[in-house]
Amino acid sequence: MTQQVLVHRGAEVLAAAAAARLITRIADAQAARGSASVVLTGGRTGIGVLEQVRRSPALDAVDWSAVDVYWGDERFLPSGDPERNETQARQALLDHVELDPNRVHPMAPSDGKFGQDADAAAAHYAEVLAATAAAETDIAVPHFDVLMLGVGEEGHTASLFPETPYVAEESKTVVGVHDCPKPPPTRISLTLPAIRAASEVWLMTTGKAKAEPIAAALGGAKPVDIPAAGATGRERTLWLLDTDAASDLP
Repeated sequence: MTQQVLVHRGAEVLAAAAAARLITRIADAQAARGSASVVLTGGRTGIGVLEQVRRSPALDAVDWSAVDVYWGDERFLPSGDPERNETQARQALLDHVELDPNRVHPMAPSDGKFGQDADAAAAHYAEVLAATAAAETDIAVPHFDVLMLGVGEEGHTASLFPETPYVAEESKTVVGVHDCPKPPPTRISLTLPAIRAASEVWLMTTGKAKAEPIAAALGGAKPVDIPAAGATGRERTLWLLDTDAASDLP
């Protein structure tokens, strides 16, 4: 596994560069296998990347009908809630390309068939992943070509926060997360073992407030302290940062 750090001069440049990289990675995977699988993230940077993909002149280089779409985490809120990662991703990109609805796999909302039971919703998402599990992974998840993540000011990634039982989960692929230190308090998240099954993991973030946890993660911090430190890809881990987020690195 290789690890790279790429530093861009601002958030918009970072989003545009990541969008170009994502289009290329998807097109390459489709050329090799006929399809591609991506895991989306929310937040300002993650949604900004999707908006840049939509605006890209290379948008049609991808056969969007042959892309499988998953999410790394989700706020456990009603369907269509503007704070849901799914809602934001649809507005930014997904509603503007010709996806196969059967290949888009959102995490359940809080007004769905599982009601307010985030643990049941998480267990169902684990079943969705297991249904198309890849032979080359040691855990029951699909072949994720690219899994994108953000990084929080305390080093959280997906909805895995420091010093919580969820970041230490080793057997489950998806968990219901309760009592989050940031609102909303209930979420659904992939676990670190599921994240590590991805071919490539991209950690994307901006801002001076992220500099300290990023330096700690790249400096060998334990995942229980800095969850982002445990988010690595099977083939490559790519840190996409702006100059402020990278300002504490050597």
